[in-house]
Amino acid sequence: MVVSSPGIPQQVSLSLDQLLHNGEIVAIVDDDATIREALRRYFVQKGLALEESSSAAGLLELLARRRVALVLLDIGLPDIDGVTLLPRILEQDPDLSVVMLTGVADLQVAMDCIRKGAADYISKPAGLDEIFHVARKALEKRRLILENRRYQEQVAEAHFQLRLLHQLSLKMNNVYLSAGELDETLQAILVGITAQEGLGFNRAFLAMFSEDEQVLHGHMAIGPDCREEANRIWGEMRERGMDFSQIVQDVRKACGSEDREINRVVRRLTVAASESDNLLIKAARTRRSILLTRARNGVPLLLAKGWGDELANDEGIHLPEGDSLPVPHELIEILGEDSFVVVPLYSPGRAFGVIIADNYVTRRDISSVHVSALELFASQASLAIEQSHLHQEMQRKLAELEAIYQELNRSKDLLVEAERYSAIGQMAAQLVHTIRNPITSIGGVSRILAKKTSDESWQKYINVIIKETARLDTTLKDLSDFVSPAKLEKKPTELCDLANRTILLLQHEMVAQKISWDVQCPTPGVTANVDERQMRQVLLQLIKNCIEAMPDGGRLTVALGEMEDGYAFLRINDTGPGLPASQVERARDPFFTTKTYGTGMGLTLVEKAVEAHGGEFCLKTSPSGGMEAMVLVPL
Repeated sequence: MVVSSPGIPQQVSLSLDQLLHNGEIVAIVDDDATIREALRRYFVQKGLALEESSSAAGLLELLARRRVALVLLDIGLPDIDGVTLLPRILEQDPDLSVVMLTGVADLQVAMDCIRKGAADYISKPAGLDEIFHVARKALEKRRLILENRRYQEQVAEAHFQLRLLHQLSLKMNNVYLSAGELDETLQAILVGITAQEGLGFNRAFLAMFSEDEQVLHGHMAIGPDCREEANRIWGEMRERGMDFSQIVQDVRKACGSEDREINRVVRRLTVAASESDNLLIKAARTRRSILLTRARNGVPLLLAKGWGDELANDEGIHLPEGDSLPVPHELIEILGEDSFVVVPLYSPGRAFGVIIADNYVTRRDISSVHVSALELFASQASLAIEQSHLHQEMQRKLAELEAIYQELNRSKDLLVEAERYSAIGQMAAQLVHTIRNPITSIGGVSRILAKKTSDESWQKYINVIIKETARLDTTLKDLSDFVSPAKLEKKPTELCDLANRTILLLQHEMVAQKISWDVQCPTPGVTANVDERQMRQVLLQLIKNCIEAMPDGGRLTVALGEMEDGYAFLRINDTGPGLPASQVERARDPFFTTKTYGTGMGLTLVEKAVEAHGGEFCLKTSPSGGMEAMVLVPL
């Protein structure tokens, strides 16, 4: 991780400019005006700004209005002794360095001052060079302590960032991200961007492209609603010693309300993807971070990381000539901020959106170091989004496969059921035809006998025969009506689509048997007025026969088209061994089969369904080997 950090502090001689900065001064507190005047002139001559005071009250007033780096404090002040004053001023400003001055050389007093926080101790009278040397050493020591503290803070900050990235990486490596998990992870990333212990940005906004990639819209945001609220939010988190997961939970509760200002701001971020000159779209499409710096002379300055040759003043890279962007006044108005950084989110295949971060509260400048660190978080966010998309795509594929599997099972059940019912129907129809003739003969003869005899006892038996034969005839009629085909429910049906969907149901079997297939359809397709359910059964039966004819693999070809005489044709070829000529003619007969298992009613049903549509069914040996089935149905 790239962090801004000084080297490990070393004992080196620092210049006066390094010892005092941001308007800091040295203060001399002594009731002797001669000593104060001499020290003031000497320190000013050496290049150190110095102010003087004759009392403890004057020192406290000076500390209130000036930034004091070092105090030369006399022990014997008129209003309070320096030993008593020392803890008070150090409590008020712990970074203050204090050198005690005394006219009495007392080792016990010196040790007491050191224990209470004094940097050094000088006994008067002492030369001006000696006092300046001690003061310089105290300032150098103070400077090194401050540098070391800053170094430790930056190490802690880098450690937090590394720990956060590690936690996010573990989460994304160990689980597939659902939509809910994705939002939780993205919110954790935004927390890392805005947490004081993280990157320390005041606000972070996430904008995502829609599924069709036509619109970039605000998705979520984290940050205080106003400048006054910022310090309170992060201050409470630090005081409570909350860890990262607790911060995420608390921020989600705090920022979850739809009526919060930060959420109203992010919802206003809506940009059409066609607006190529828009700052957000430009960053997303070019996959380069763009930094908008605070207005200079009333004009915001656009900088882009990765667009030029070298960094400009550690702030970014100027856009090259001819690749400039218009100042995004509308975006500045939405955010209420004229200095922010836009970092793209993307995978190798597509752009996901952007992260926008700013220092709306502290007004701190955004450096290239912050941009580089933010890009690390953006890479984690991109990985989370990509993994979520892969997970969702996998879930969709699984759902499709499950639907196909269920449809396949239903179709298989329908096919088996249809064959069974067809076999029963064919047998029943043959039985009806076979039995009806004898029953009709028996009934006719019985009625003749009834007319020729007048014997009541014989008439009684003959009437029983007539009555029972009539009941049998009624039963046979009901049975004939039961086995007759159902009424067709014709409607315009796209046959190419029907063929593709039918093949999809049997795709698993064909792949398992190493069978390749090809569906040849004209454009825009073939539409015929048919009963979709029966035509689907026709296709299932014919394709299933082809699959069973190629147990060791082969090729299935399905061709569809229209004929000039108003018919649609469906031709199915396989590369199996085919049938002998003697069996081709019998293949459509009921109960005829060459299979070990089967009813032998499949092709009979196909022929019956096609004829019910007013079409024709033909089965023959293909010239190239295998069998060819041809189905013709009126358009």
